[in-house]
Amino acid sequence: MSENPVMTTHADTRELTVRAIVIGGLLTFLFTAANVYFGLRVGLTFSTAIPAAVISMAVLRTLGGSNLVENNIVQTIGSAAGAVATMVFVLPGFVIVGWWTKIPYWETMLVCATGGILGVMLSVPMRRALVVDSDLPYPEGVAGAEILRVGMADADGARENKAGLATIILGSLAGAGYGLLTTLQLAAAEVTRVFRIGGGVGTLGGTMSLGLIAIGHLIGLVTGMAMLLGLIIGKLVLLPYLSSGMPGDPKDIADTVLGTQVRFVGAGAMAVAAIWSLIRISGSIIRGLAGIAATARARKAGEAIKLTERDLPGGWVLGVSALMFLPILWLIYSFVQGGPLAGSIPSVFVLSVLFIAIVGIFTAVVTGYMAGLVGTSNSPVSGVGILSVLIVSVLISAMFGESVAAADRAPLIAFALFLVSFVFGIAIVANDNLQDLKTGQLVGSTPWKQQVALIIGVLAGSLVLPPVLQLLATSFGFAGAPGAGPNALAAPQASLFAAIAQGVLGGSMRWDLLAIGAAIGAVVVAIDEGSRAAGKPRLPPLAVAMGIYLPVTVVLPTVIGTVIGHFWNKMAQRTSRPEFTERLGVLLATGLVVGDSLWGLVFAGAVGAVSDPGKLAVVGPGFATYAEWIGLTALAVMLWFTYARTRQRALTA
Repeated sequence: MSENPVMTTHADTRELTVRAIVIGGLLTFLFTAANVYFGLRVGLTFSTAIPAAVISMAVLRTLGGSNLVENNIVQTIGSAAGAVATMVFVLPGFVIVGWWTKIPYWETMLVCATGGILGVMLSVPMRRALVVDSDLPYPEGVAGAEILRVGMADADGARENKAGLATIILGSLAGAGYGLLTTLQLAAAEVTRVFRIGGGVGTLGGTMSLGLIAIGHLIGLVTGMAMLLGLIIGKLVLLPYLSSGMPGDPKDIADTVLGTQVRFVGAGAMAVAAIWSLIRISGSIIRGLAGIAATARARKAGEAIKLTERDLPGGWVLGVSALMFLPILWLIYSFVQGGPLAGSIPSVFVLSVLFIAIVGIFTAVVTGYMAGLVGTSNSPVSGVGILSVLIVSVLISAMFGESVAAADRAPLIAFALFLVSFVFGIAIVANDNLQDLKTGQLVGSTPWKQQVALIIGVLAGSLVLPPVLQLLATSFGFAGAPGAGPNALAAPQASLFAAIAQGVLGGSMRWDLLAIGAAIGAVVVAIDEGSRAAGKPRLPPLAVAMGIYLPVTVVLPTVIGTVIGHFWNKMAQRTSRPEFTERLGVLLATGLVVGDSLWGLVFAGAVGAVSDPGKLAVVGPGFATYAEWIGLTALAVMLWFTYARTRQRALTA
């Protein structure tokens, strides 16, 4: 499939318009609210770029006069919702450790906004390195471009465009249809089994999601096999070994060991893989910075620069980045008042600036790379959060630990989480931005206009997140927080981040697990480099680490999708129009993601209305066993039908 832009924007093309900003802002408010709930309930957020593109096309077609790049601005703004909402992976930690009793609006909003805008700024020089001069697949970015291309095609145009639009609609109906079955609890949302291996336990299973399988189709077999290797290492080797001899219920044992041990091994592997990835692409990043400087010189010299190559000027990037540190330092100063760090403001400021700048740049590069590798939805930004918490906790312990008794370190724990909040904001927005910039590259958008749109989306999401988070804190509470009730939301990442900070600053951290992960990561890096040098299939280290780190319920469906996509592409090569057939497979996968994501939004709204997902069920708890078999059957039938119908369409269109 070609990755050349389908059009080149001109100065008079409608792109960053008022109506695009308004529609995108409204979608951001809506999607942020939905994603906050999902992030707290199950520890996952869904990418909002594709649903935003679908809704944008429907609205702008009604208004008339729209085009590809204007629609792309709407989806760019709307996609920021998925990024900003991911801040719920860290912010509830302040409630869990007892530092906040309620969510402070302005403090929370400014933390999200400043970190997010820094993420946008850091993604500017990375665009050339990781998007333009990279062969990363960017599954959701490519899918978003396909959505826009087909959706904006003339209804009376080529048969191929009609076939593509029909394929997206087919996938969307299937994705939403299965979501409806799980909402009614007629089909299981997840099937997992825990079993004995030797003296320990192992686990296999999957989230019953056509969207996750479709993401696998988009990311490719090489990445899928690397993730499968990570799954085997984490869930069928490490889990049985670490759980050997533990008494109790096998499921409880698996949940405990995966959450408190295997995940840390995955984080260690991810650290090594991330550092190596940064080293490998450092040359491209330097060339990207040089490209910005060259563009600036060309502008000053009066040379014509293509609109599709115009990023925000380097001076603006540096100026806005520096400006963000004014509110950040004010927030930090206010945060430490009344605590043991109030008398060490100069040291606090030095630590804060260096940590946010250095670790922020590192995490922006790593999460941007991961987004290109496996997509925004599958990118384990919480793994980067783990590393950030570890780093800052060690630094705080080294600088201030001796002056504060172990029993009085709650302010230090809260301060560690506070600094991580800024870095996490940088990471999640960079993770989202590059996916959007890939879409923009494919449809011919102007980069600087997209970058402005991303800032607008970050601000819109930052405004709505605090009241939604407060509503959920009041209605449900967070597991592990003081006074949390039986219906408390799990907030798994926030609980983990808080536990890490408490472990490091309290002296109970399992460094041995991180070392095991680092050793695994180093071995995988060596194998991958050897394969690369020999011209053999690669073994992406980050993908292996993600297979260890992510839940088996997320990894296994994605791996299955990569196998399906591989066989689809092999079948496509045997047809008379291989490129068209392969593209229809991408469009089907895109439609499945669209349907799954849009239904996720509907489900979130329904749950918000009735407060309890169980009230949406049409069957009782005793139906659970049947629901698993119905779910597996329905999933298989829907996959078979949609792919068979798409193949037929490819051969006859």
